[in-house]
Amino acid sequence: MRLRSLLIIILFAISLFAVSRSFTTQIVQATNCPATDYDCQITEIQREIDALAPAHEKNKEELAGLKKQLDDLNKRLASISSQLKKLQGEIAGREEDLAFAQAIFEEKTNNHYKFLRLYDPLLPFLSSDAATAFREINFRQKAADEDRKTMVKYAEDLIKLKNDKATLEKSQTSLAAAQKKVNEQYKFLEGEVAKVETYISSLSAKQSELKALKEGGFQTSVGDVPPSLEPCSGPPGSSNFCSPGFSPAFGAFSFGAPHRKGMSQYGAFGRARAGQNYEAILRAYYGDVRVVDVNTSLTIRTSAGAMDFEARYIPGIAEMPASWGDQGGMEALKAQAIAARSYALSYVGWRMGNQNAGGSICVTEACQVWKSSKADSGGKWKEAVDATRGKILVSNSANEVVNSWYASTAGGYTLSYSSLGHSTPGQWDADGGKDGWPGNAWDKKGGSPWFYKGWYKSRGGASCGRSNPWLTSEEMADILNARYVLDGKGGDKSRISPVDTGCWGGNPYSLSDLRGIGGFTSVSSVSVTYGNDGSTLNVTFQTNKGSESVSGSAFKEAFNLRAPGYIGLKSSLFNIEKL
Repeated sequence: MRLRSLLIIILFAISLFAVSRSFTTQIVQATNCPATDYDCQITEIQREIDALAPAHEKNKEELAGLKKQLDDLNKRLASISSQLKKLQGEIAGREEDLAFAQAIFEEKTNNHYKFLRLYDPLLPFLSSDAATAFREINFRQKAADEDRKTMVKYAEDLIKLKNDKATLEKSQTSLAAAQKKVNEQYKFLEGEVAKVETYISSLSAKQSELKALKEGGFQTSVGDVPPSLEPCSGPPGSSNFCSPGFSPAFGAFSFGAPHRKGMSQYGAFGRARAGQNYEAILRAYYGDVRVVDVNTSLTIRTSAGAMDFEARYIPGIAEMPASWGDQGGMEALKAQAIAARSYALSYVGWRMGNQNAGGSICVTEACQVWKSSKADSGGKWKEAVDATRGKILVSNSANEVVNSWYASTAGGYTLSYSSLGHSTPGQWDADGGKDGWPGNAWDKKGGSPWFYKGWYKSRGGASCGRSNPWLTSEEMADILNARYVLDGKGGDKSRISPVDTGCWGGNPYSLSDLRGIGGFTSVSSVSVTYGNDGSTLNVTFQTNKGSESVSGSAFKEAFNLRAPGYIGLKSSLFNIEKL
């Protein structure tokens, strides 16, 4: 009965899973949004993830149930196989017993037959020992009866064992068939779950990519011409500060910008002007390295064609202004030449143990910028290239060329990274270390316009109607309401995007709708705590609901998803100013 019940349950489960639908892998895209409408795309992708989640969780639960049933079936089949093996042994034993009993019985029968042929029925009556003769006859008869009973018992046992074996074999066949079907459904559902998880992972990756696009959106290196101060992007007291015309006002200011790894170009300029040579500058940013002379008489393949590495490619690198050479920054230009040379060689596969540059490198910001006009211009940059010809950075620990990253401005802290067996230091990039930050940060000494900036325009100059980076008390409270929803405390996360639908699209909450969910209506003051790792640790606001503290990373996420227009934080190291 228990076996029959199990089979009924299994067949019922199979019938349920037979109607489950197959998940088809799709291309990750946000088809209803413009190509540059990143918030709309983030929202649409999040909505798709949320839509998939319930069915995906149910599939995982059903898969776990099938796995449990399959394990139970396997245990029962193993038990039946063990019982069959035991029965087979018992059957063999009974067959041997029966054969032995039959042989004894046949021998006794043969002896009894001989006895009867030679036996004279009148002898007992004529013999003086008649009683003994009758007892022998009676004994022989009883022995024959017992032998017959023994053989019948063995035969009955044998029949029962063979019937039990047949029943178990039938059950084994049924369970094996059920096991096959359940296993097929398990494999199918396992594949469906894997497909959905892969798809959700790709959606999450796409969403992260879109957030990165919104948080970035500007060139990462200084370029051939240094950027100027952007109007109204500076803090109070700076030459490019603009009053927003309301109070209180709150502005988010980034120290530096991604990626903040490797050499800070403005920091190198500041160090050069302070008297540091190119080797000291390179060691400051790349750590335990040495400058080595190698044979760089080679041709490098680029997206602009093949060219002589030293005569054409390196002179055309347009990543640092040649004018710095006339402003006390010649050593910074030399450091840049060595960093660019090392980066290019590492990128195309050149190694200390195999000095063949077989790969190819692009000539855009995705790799490092190369311009033919720069290659033809000569000047201080060409002097720096010629002065460092053949010189590259080599890691002392890995004894390998350094994959030497660099960027415009680190904001006074360079983040560590590892590549080709070498790790760069994570450190406060200021004269005096942490104690010298931010006033004596090397990028500030180098005059970087990005050292401390309130970003409110796109790279193309669009501002979405905003003339400065300042938010009202209500708008800053709106960021806290957005964080409330993103923390899963209420509302729809997919609707956290800027209210300026003309610039970003989507279906964002209005300020009043979001205020009704989070409950924050005003912010009166703010304070910021910095961590030792070069990031903002916490932001604490005084609000209509009392004190509200948010981690730096959580605030940055909410701010970049909800702040009006193109206002955004470009760095994990930031400050919130109040007017």
